[in-house]
Amino acid sequence: MISTIGIHRSVEAVFPPEKLETALSDIEPEVRTVSTAELDACEALVTFGYDERFLESGIEWIHSIQAGVDRFPFDDIEAEDVALTNSTGIHGDTVGETALGYMLSFARGLYVYRDRQREVEWSRQPYDVPFSLGDSSACVVGLGTLGRGIATRANALGMDVVGVKRTPTPVDGVETVYPSVELDTAIADAKFVVLAVPLTDRTEGLIGEAELSAMRSDAIVINVARGPVVEEAALVEALDADAIGGAALDVFETEPLPLESPLWRMENVLLTPHIAAATEAYYRRIAPLVRENARRYAEGETLTNRVI
Repeated sequence: MISTIGIHRSVEAVFPPEKLETALSDIEPEVRTVSTAELDACEALVTFGYDERFLESGIEWIHSIQAGVDRFPFDDIEAEDVALTNSTGIHGDTVGETALGYMLSFARGLYVYRDRQREVEWSRQPYDVPFSLGDSSACVVGLGTLGRGIATRANALGMDVVGVKRTPTPVDGVETVYPSVELDTAIADAKFVVLAVPLTDRTEGLIGEAELSAMRSDAIVINVARGPVVEEAALVEALDADAIGGAALDVFETEPLPLESPLWRMENVLLTPHIAAATEAYYRRIAPLVRENARRYAEGETLTNRVI
């Protein structure tokens, strides 16, 4: 029986915890913002971060406000018979719009002109550099909620879109769906290679030297998945050698991105601080998931978005 749901203060990285607390004030379990030191006061926890003390406090159910749950130790959570749920399904539009924003910035040179604005420089790119997305192509690697959100928007602008998923079943807006074993074929002709897969043992290091070599020399790598999906050293080497055209990165092997990383100083790289899913409505999207699962938990039903 859950009498109190805690909202862990780590969600402050995304939204004020009090916003979610207010949005859930109408449900039967008490909902309150808690620090790690106050975990004993609740049986369920909504969180952004993970702390090993979560499993020492008697928590019965943990909800991640992110879709990705790679930061959670599955074996330990399962051994303690703790339920783990995530927020998959709510980020398709925001991440899709962010990925499309990267594409537009590269196509129209917007990031270049933003840099020149700071230097009070009035100059244009060479005539043959800008292009239209409608004349371009994208390969979306991972066609879950995030990937479909990206593919739908790219298709709406007239782009040729292909995709990669483990089971190559048809997806709306995607011309050809390749199985994972044909990744090199799928990415070979794409101007934009967009990564939208979860981080698992299968996807860690998915894009390395061999895959970068298989891409077009003007290809743009976009990563809105997780940092370790791309071998960062191999990416830096490919960018240094002009083996690919550029990169737009929202996630990194180490976050925050270390100051010494050469990625900070590369003109053909766009960097954002893990904000692809950010929206002022974030907490309002989390609330229905928590509300529904609180009901299901009380009724002994299967939790939605259950990972463990």
